[in-house]
Amino acid sequence: MTATSVYGTGRRKSSTARVFLKSGSGEIELRGAPLEKRFPSAAIRTRIREPLEVAEVSDKVDVLATARGGGITGQADALRLGIARALVEFDPELRPLLKKAGLLTRDARIKERKKYGLAGARKRFQFSKR
Repeated sequence: MTATSVYGTGRRKSSTARVFLKSGSGEIELRGAPLEKRFPSAAIRTRIREPLEVAEVSDKVDVLATARGGGITGQADALRLGIARALVEFDPELRPLLKKAGLLTRDARIKERKKYGLAGARKRFQFSKR
């Protein structure tokens, strides 16, 4: 491990996360509050911690992050990508490990725009013959 404090940005849907990593005891803080308070669901917290678990540094680094826009899932996935990118900055030797686990790939799926003449992006109004 080379750097002391590093930064990573993660995005998903309309959410953006800014993640700062530094050597520490394994605390994850989101806008001044512990992760458990911001994300009550254990499944989502596990998803956020996944890059730390794969890199086996969950008890060696502290995470300080902000997440804006979107909903819970979008913010969680943005945090996950931000943590993974920051880990690569923290220790470049972790890149192949995180890449193989699929943690460095940005999920590009976003909401499709509504089209004119339709009820939504693809949903149509009910057809009436007469």
